[in-house]
Amino acid sequence: MKNGQGVEAERIASSSGLRFDSAVMSPVYSSLAKRSMDLVLASLAFVFLLPLMAVICLGIRLSGRGPVIFTQKRCGANGRFFNCYKFRTMRTDAAERLEALLSSDPAAAAEWALYQKLRLDPRITPIGRLLRRTSLDELPQLINILRGEMSIIGPRPITSGEIFRYGTDFAYYTAVRPGVLGLWQVNGRNSLTYDQRVRMDVEYVRTWSMSKDLRILAKAVPAVMFGSDAY
Repeated sequence: MKNGQGVEAERIASSSGLRFDSAVMSPVYSSLAKRSMDLVLASLAFVFLLPLMAVICLGIRLSGRGPVIFTQKRCGANGRFFNCYKFRTMRTDAAERLEALLSSDPAAAAEWALYQKLRLDPRITPIGRLLRRTSLDELPQLINILRGEMSIIGPRPITSGEIFRYGTDFAYYTAVRPGVLGLWQVNGRNSLTYDQRVRMDVEYVRTWSMSKDLRILAKAVPAVMFGSDAY
């Protein structure tokens, strides 16, 4: 049975002519082993990294006005929306800066249309750039994992405005919990187009195994340490 949020995701998908079919269910979502790994690793990481997170909170607070934690509604498993947490890396007038840039710079508009990211993003604060390069801005999502809204490994959580980009493959996205780390993040990361990222998300769901999760986790360590393709 869908809750109100699942119905909302179905409405958004249907209005875009997309398929919303939670019957495309992989063993990923229901795997007890995967959920157990999520709980154990997220709990240990949260305790171990708590001092670092406190330092990051202080750094963001001292860098200027605005909240320390950025909260945004993201679409999760079975189309349920949830509050996804990140350390704030953007300026408080980020929306206005993006709109001004895209309307005045055709090259930036083309880059945004292809990647939904900008290499030289005027919205990001100096400390935010460091957090993004090291992926430390994602640490608050440990809370999302503990609450059962996310997994360590899975497709990155998307906003309602990104649903249409999955086309007929949207059902695969909703068949699993979104993850802090994903297949495309260790295979090109921000150098990939949005369409390429979608294809990797679908491949992950179709071919999931615990051994694949462990391989992605192992590859993520050097990718995060060296900030490869991160901005």
